Amino acid sequence: MATPTRTSVSNVLVIGAGGAGLRAAIAAAQAGVQVTVIGKRTRKDAHTVLAAGGINAVLGTVDPEDSWQQHFADTMKEGYFLSDPRTVELMAREAPGAILELEDWNCKFARTPDGRLDQRFFGAHKYRRTCYAGDYTGRAIIEALDAKIESLDIPVIEHQYVSRLLMAEGTCFGAFAFDINSGERTAYCADAVVLATGGHTRIWRKSSSRRDENNGDGMFLALHAGCRLADMELVQFHPTGMVTPEDMAGTLVTEAVRGEGGRLYNSEGHRFMGRYDEERMELSTRDRVALANYTEIAEGRGGPNGGVFLDISHIGKDAILEKLPRMYRQFLEYQMLDISSHPMEVAPTAHYSMGGVVVDPDTHATDVDGLFAAGEVTTGLHGANRLGGNSLAEILVFGKRAGETATALSKTRDVVLRSRKAIAHASDELDSFISHGSEFARPLQRSLRNLMWEHCGVVRDGGGLETGLKKISELSAVLGDVDVRPTSEGYGDLAHVLDLRASLLSGETSLLGALARTETRGAHNRSDYPEVADDPRVNYVMRLDSDGAVNVSELGVQAMPDELVRYVEGTEALGAEGRLLE
Repeated sequence: MATPTRTSVSNVLVIGAGGAGLRAAIAAAQAGVQVTVIGKRTRKDAHTVLAAGGINAVLGTVDPEDSWQQHFADTMKEGYFLSDPRTVELMAREAPGAILELEDWNCKFARTPDGRLDQRFFGAHKYRRTCYAGDYTGRAIIEALDAKIESLDIPVIEHQYVSRLLMAEGTCFGAFAFDINSGERTAYCADAVVLATGGHTRIWRKSSSRRDENNGDGMFLALHAGCRLADMELVQFHPTGMVTPEDMAGTLVTEAVRGEGGRLYNSEGHRFMGRYDEERMELSTRDRVALANYTEIAEGRGGPNGGVFLDISHIGKDAILEKLPRMYRQFLEYQMLDISSHPMEVAPTAHYSMGGVVVDPDTHATDVDGLFAAGEVTTGLHGANRLGGNSLAEILVFGKRAGETATALSKTRDVVLRSRKAIAHASDELDSFISHGSEFARPLQRSLRNLMWEHCGVVRDGGGLETGLKKISELSAVLGDVDVRPTSEGYGDLAHVLDLRASLLSGETSLLGALARTETRGAHNRSDYPEVADDPRVNYVMRLDSDGAVNVSELGVQAMPDELVRYVEGTEALGAEGRLLE
C-alpha cells in the first residue's frame, strides 16, 4: 500500500528559510501571489544566524569617498577575476537599497553617535563599508525579515526535508518533502520554485556550520533536476575557527575580531602576518590569512591545540563587550576564556561555498524551467575568494530578484503540468531507504568529512584528490546498506542518510573541480601547481549525464564592462596574490 502523501499548492514555493529564502518570499508576497516557505530547521534558526561580522553596502557613512564601482573592483579583484561581472555589479549597485530597506524594517544595526548606520572595516576592503549589529548581524537580519514575513502572513513550515524536486516534461512544478519529526509526506506544488538551501561546507572535518546543515542537499537537488553546478572546488576556509572543545572545533571566530584590530601571533610570540601581507596584515584577504595560519601550524609554530593565537585584549574589555559581545560570551561559555585578558587559539575552518548552481545574473533563473535559486547555493558572485560581508548582501539582493522573477513567471502560467508519476516515484524512493542495514549514516558522514579535510582541504595536490575520489566511491557503494528505522523519536535516520547522499555527490563535484583546476587561485591552493594559470580564466562546470555520472567542462569567464575596467586597473598584480605561500 502506498504511503499517504498530502498536497500543498501555492504560486511560489521557497525551499529554505534563511535570509535568501525569506527575502524571496517577501518579494513574492508583495507582488501579490501566494507563497509558501519550507525549511529544515526551527524558524529563525537557519544558517544565516551564524553570519556574525557584517553586511556590505556603499553608504559612505564613515568613508564618503567610497563608491559602488570601488565595491565592484574590490569584489572582482579579491575573487581573482573568476566572478561573473554582471552579478558583482548588481550586488554592488543594489546593496545600499537593501540595507536601507532592512533599516525600515527595524533591523538593529549599530549607529554612529549622530544616529547614522555605522560601518566597519573588513579584510581586503579599500573603505569601511560593512554595516553591523555587534557580532550577531545575521541574527539581526533574520529577526527583521521574519517580522516582515509575519506582517505579510506568509506561512513558514518547519522541519521539512526536501528529497526531490518534482519535474514534469523538463519543468519544475514543486518539491517532495517529509516532516523530520512525524514522517508526514507532502508534495508541494507551485508555478515556480526558489531554491535557497545554503552550501556544502559541513562535509569538511572542521567547519563553521552546525550539524545537519550545509550538506550540499541543494546542489544535489539541482543537479538531479537538470541544472549545472560551477566552481565547486572553490571553498572558502575562514582563517579563524575555534579549536577546542572537540564538539566546537571549527565554530566561527568572526572576522569582526580582526576588523576591530585583532592581531595574529604564533607560538613563538611573533606577529606573523608581516611575512605574508606586510601592508594589510590581519586585514588581508581571507584566503591569504587562512593560508598563513595553515602554514604557521604546518611548520610547527602552532599552539598546543593545533592553532595560532588571535589577540584582541589590547582594545579593552568595554570595547569588546560593545563591538564583539557574542565572541566574548562564546569563549567564556565553551572555554572559560576571557578574551579581554587572553588570546584565542584559532585555526582555518571550512566556511563558505563559492561555487554552486549556475543562474542567470539578472533573474537568478536556473537552466530548468520554473526553478530559481539564490544565496550560497548559487555561484557567480564570489569567484575564488569571497570578500567578507558580501554574503549577507548577496542573500538580500538576489533573494529579492529571485522572488520577483519567480512571481513574474507564475503570473504568466495558465497551466502547470503536474506529474502523479513523479510524486509517486519520490515517495517510493523514500520507502527504498527505510530498511535494516549493517551501516550507519553518522560514521559514514564522519569518514567523508575526514577524507575531504585530508584530501581537499586548505592545500591540495593531484595525488590526494585522486585518493579522495576513490574513497568517495567506496563510501557511495555502501549507501544502500545504511540502517534507517523511523521511531517514535522521529525520522532523523532518514534525514541523515539523505544528507549523506547529498554530501557524497557534492564532495565528488568538489574533488573533480579541484583536480581539473591545475593552478593556485584564491582559496584553491594546489601544492603541485603553485602559480596562477595564464589566461583564459575559466569556471569549471558540471552536470549529470544520462547515466548519473558527473561531467566536467570549462566555461570562459565573462569580460568586465569597459566602463568598469578602469576601477580595477592599477591594483596589485594578480600573480603575487595567487602564488602559494611557502
